[in-house]
Amino acid sequence: MKKNIILWMAASAVVMLAFPWLAATFVKGDAGMAVCFLLFFAVNPLYSVLIGAFAGKDIRRLWSLPVISSALFLIGTWIFFDMGESAFILYAAVYLVLGIAAMLIKKKMQK
Repeated sequence: MKKNIILWMAASAVVMLAFPWLAATFVKGDAGMAVCFLLFFAVNPLYSVLIGAFAGKDIRRLWSLPVISSALFLIGTWIFFDMGESAFILYAAVYLVLGIAAMLIKKKMQK
């Protein structure tokens, strides 16, 4: 189980830290905006649901995964886009709610 936690933490770092860095560094202009929309409205919400579903297997030990994922998103966007932008707090909160909802649904389905 410890190996799975480390794997999910590494995946969170890649999705929530490396992807915004790649978008800000290598994609310029209108294409950069399209990539950001894809990240914010497709990739990150889907990842939040996936990590929440994984955490639903054992909520007592894995409850922190959706929280850490949302925190990494906030850190990554503040570092690579605009420090202190309040809109990113809203996105992080939505990703947290998605992760927690998926976690609770997965737990409910196991019973």
